Amino acid sequence: MVLRDFTPLNFALLRSGSGYAQPTQTVAERVSLEDPAQQVMTDLRSVTAVIILSGDSLDEAHRRMIQRSVRLLLVVDQNRHVVGLITATDILGERPMQVITQRGIRREELLVRDLMTLQGALEVLEMNDVRAAKVGHIVATLKRAGRQHAVVVEHDHGGRQTVRGLFSATQIARQLGVAIPTSEIARTFSEIEAQLAR
Repeated sequence: MVLRDFTPLNFALLRSGSGYAQPTQTVAERVSLEDPAQQVMTDLRSVTAVIILSGDSLDEAHRRMIQRSVRLLLVVDQNRHVVGLITATDILGERPMQVITQRGIRREELLVRDLMTLQGALEVLEMNDVRAAKVGHIVATLKRAGRQHAVVVEHDHGGRQTVRGLFSATQIARQLGVAIPTSEIARTFSEIEAQLAR
């Protein structure tokens, strides 16, 4: 095979305002409690995880959440290993004020590591269990745990654990067709139940 058998492609100039392709996950607009749980899971094989370093500022974490329209960031180290997570509740709740008061520092000095949930304290769901579960199982799980989010892991052939996906009470409620505020967990789940009972 010789190069003369191939015609070169033509170049064009990149236009102003051009974006770039990003992985997208198509989620079902509407689900019921009986639908497969995977229909409400953010699958990190299809959607890029939004990450942050533990040494980044709390303000940067908040900016990133707003920019990417998420309420949870995976905290990773330099090798991209998950070392924890931080949520909007961590950033916007009472904890920042408590740390500021305890340490006598300014808000601008707060780092992700000051408020994140460490990897060793993260309870996770197994992907094999999620595959067999329905949306109702996930709602019940989040309600019992009193959480807005759940992390899903899977294992490779060597037994190494990888974060595979995330569940968000807000996203699940949206897909169930229930409009809810994201501030109070107990209220969130009672509203989901009340609206679904109608």
